[in-house]
Amino acid sequence: MSLSLASVGAITLFVEDLGRAKEFYRVVFGAPVIHEDGESAAFTFDNTIVNLLVSTAAGELVAPVAVGAAGGGPRCQYTVWVDDAGAACALLAERGVTLLNGPVDRPWGVRTAAFADPDGNIWEIAQSLRS
Repeated sequence: MSLSLASVGAITLFVEDLGRAKEFYRVVFGAPVIHEDGESAAFTFDNTIVNLLVSTAAGELVAPVAVGAAGGGPRCQYTVWVDDAGAACALLAERGVTLLNGPVDRPWGVRTAAFADPDGNIWEIAQSLRS
């Protein structure tokens, strides 16, 4: 049997205000909620689940280290691949999102634009420029 660690099934984001975060993900991504309770809401993104978890409930998941403080700056970035970065940026603007940067043609052959959710988690849309 071979072991593969190359398939991401879920990403959990620690949030401060679950209602605010849930509304952001519902409006911006249009992703369906597949589970929610008083401390979390999980959305499906094709083959990946994005779980929003209230940061005060996250301690046991990351023990013995502490959950990072809100507002301490980005700690990671998540990328969504798109066919047209310009069109994706226009859609994000329609949904009330302000871009942090972009779209920018990167030297590694990708056009990107970045934005943050209400808790400072950074998302990037990316379009391959290679034919």
